Amino acid sequence: MLNFILPFVLLSATAGKIDFEVLNFESTYDQTQQPTRFYISPEEGPQPLLVLLHSWSTDMNNYDPDTWVEAARSHGWHVAVPHFRGGNFNPEACASPAARQDILDTVTTIVSKYPVDTTRIYLAGSSGGGHMSMVMAGYSPETWSAVSAWVGISELADWHEENKAVERKYYKDIEACVGGTPGSSPEVDKEILARSPLYHIANARDIPLDLNAGVHDGHTGSVPIHHTLDAYNEVAKAVGDAGVSQSAINALSQEIVPPEAPTADPTYGRRIHLRESAKKARVTIFEGGHEGLPNAACTWLAQHVRDGDSTK
Repeated sequence: MLNFILPFVLLSATAGKIDFEVLNFESTYDQTQQPTRFYISPEEGPQPLLVLLHSWSTDMNNYDPDTWVEAARSHGWHVAVPHFRGGNFNPEACASPAARQDILDTVTTIVSKYPVDTTRIYLAGSSGGGHMSMVMAGYSPETWSAVSAWVGISELADWHEENKAVERKYYKDIEACVGGTPGSSPEVDKEILARSPLYHIANARDIPLDLNAGVHDGHTGSVPIHHTLDAYNEVAKAVGDAGVSQSAINALSQEIVPPEAPTADPTYGRRIHLRESAKKARVTIFEGGHEGLPNAACTWLAQHVRDGDSTK
């Protein structure tokens, strides 16, 4: 197998205990050379591919994906961790056209060089990776068999205001990415709209979509849970569902949880405070903070298979 992909290999390395290759490909957006980590499945033959997106301030090199890779490998999957222009403090990152295309090019590269079950190409991430997972679900729903996003940011102008109010650095990152303060110019606001999943995620109404947040995020973490709930409501509205009520959003945002759990899900290992579904989309608010739950995400993703050729 190594000889088969040799033109794409930059180096071998180890993240924790898990070996990976770094693959290099030419961006179809701007013809630059771009990297991705690749963790090959331990199983023989075509296997599903999980595309795992790094968090807001990290990049391919300093993001630690090991718990996600372990969860994916328990299902026998390949895992790719794209760089997609690095941390979200420069205009080429943060859901730019270049960053979005890098993720799609990563899929194309791996499918062309490895045995991938193309009916099971999954996307996941938490925090900034949750933001970008929602972005990609909206911009390219046809690419994914299912998408699982955790504690992601859905509206950048709102998050800018929320972070500036407490002098958390992320508001400066947003300004660096979009070219200024939200509302300061039509050009800046156009960038906010393009890079905020809230305005595009309704395009994902026909694919399995899993949105999650810990109820204490925004209090002990940096992303208020309304970002997840607002994104879900856009998808729900697109399929004719009422979505989560504003009163429920307000209560949960104040950490006021129902006296009894509405459902149980042993894959989470946490109490579930809210779970609603609208056709192929679901939203879960769980007991926790700013975090993703890889085993729960991979177990849910594994349920979804898309019609098509699985032999590539």
